Amino acid sequence: MKLDDIRAHCLGKDSATEERPFGPKYLVFKVLYKVFAIVATDTIPLRMNLKCDPEDALAFRDIYAAIRPGYHMNKRHWNTIILDGSLPEDFVFEMIDDSYGLAVKGLPMVDQRKLKKGKQQGI
Repeated sequence: MKLDDIRAHCLGKDSATEERPFGPKYLVFKVLYKVFAIVATDTIPLRMNLKCDPEDALAFRDIYAAIRPGYHMNKRHWNTIILDGSLPEDFVFEMIDDSYGLAVKGLPMVDQRKLKKGKQQGI
């Protein structure tokens, strides 16, 4: 899986932005001010932290060797995904989508409404 594909997918989300608050080695994707993905760009293979439902997080770790507890994150709510080619791309994109959804769900209602309103207006 290529970094450009991950970036395009993350930035294709409503109000998603890309930052580098931890230096040049880490891409941080946010919806408004909530992080939903962090990609370590200096590792081979790439590694990415994603938010995850706690029950799914545990299940994924049991099923896939390439999914581990979130590195430097709350291990109950975050997984580190090792993009070594063992996970189907569609599944990785689905995990990104879920992470984005969890981040949106964690926003205050006023911000969630702004996102919904912008989406309805085609912004």
